[in-house]
Amino acid sequence: MITLPSKIASFAAAQRDKAEKLRAQHGIEAQPWYRITNAADDEAEVMLYDEIGGWLGATADQFIADLKNVTAPRMRVRVNSPGGSVFEGIAIANALRSHPANVTVQVDGIAASIASVIAMSGDRVEMGPNTMMMIHDASGLCVGNAADMAEMSDLLNLISDNIADAYAARAGGTRAEWRARMKAETWYLPEDAVEAGLADEATTTPKSGTPVAEPDEDEPDMARAYDLTAYGYHGPRASKDEELALESHTLSEDIRSLVGEEVAAQLRAAVTPTAGDTTPTESAPGPEAPSDEPAEPQPEPEAPAAEPVDEWAALTARLIPDDTDDWSALVSHLIEPDTSSSAATA
Repeated sequence: MITLPSKIASFAAAQRDKAEKLRAQHGIEAQPWYRITNAADDEAEVMLYDEIGGWLGATADQFIADLKNVTAPRMRVRVNSPGGSVFEGIAIANALRSHPANVTVQVDGIAASIASVIAMSGDRVEMGPNTMMMIHDASGLCVGNAADMAEMSDLLNLISDNIADAYAARAGGTRAEWRARMKAETWYLPEDAVEAGLADEATTTPKSGTPVAEPDEDEPDMARAYDLTAYGYHGPRASKDEELALESHTLSEDIRSLVGEEVAAQLRAAVTPTAGDTTPTESAPGPEAPSDEPAEPQPEPEAPAAEPVDEWAALTARLIPDDTDDWSALVSHLIEPDTSSSAATA
């Protein structure tokens, strides 16, 4: 049999009176720390997302009054609370135990201190991913003489024993074993809580059996390579010889498009040395421009042409037909090479 301290009733009443006076003093209204929705549907949802009771929170009688309006056959209590008033929490836990609905407690964030005791009231306890549960000994404040302090010590030990019994009733074990864990302030991850017997399941994300959504077909392909040609990049830089060959090939393609294939072929044949031709040209040394068409053989010139002045003259000199009219006959001796002069300088 448990013998309660003589002042336990006045202690609980004093907590409420102090909370009401503080709220009145600071002009603060009691804030609800819970929400009940879908009360008439198949499953009601109860959210405990704040401190339990406390000086600035609502008391258990308000919660219980709203809980009576729940007529759904199933109830899901979602918890994310650091704890709060022990007596308010015990009253809430007992109200959930006595409710006719099947109660599933779902820890969304943390269920610490008296919030962990509320979690023990569920027919089933689920720990969400990365959630935690914490148990510890009860604590409180006392102002008075040595007798008051001793009485407060007895009260806190009694409250802690009572809480230990709640854990033992759910998970098994003895009061002493759970008091040892409470004195050490033990924290449980989802898997640890299941192993200790404080929870039934550590849920995963996504839920088992839920298909993973396929990506949107219009979603851009983030792995696609960048098109750097928009920034003037066309790959690794070619060697100097390759650049000259490319420029020559491009130039020949441009000339062919302007003058036609036939004339372009004649131009290439005009600048291609024939067999036995040892006459030096004025063009700069360098690799010959590649050509994708074979050069056509040309007849031997009747007379050596005048030395071209520039490259364009060299390209077009042999395209000009010989003039055989009278004027050409009259002046032809003026441009013939001087044999004696050539022999003297040979």
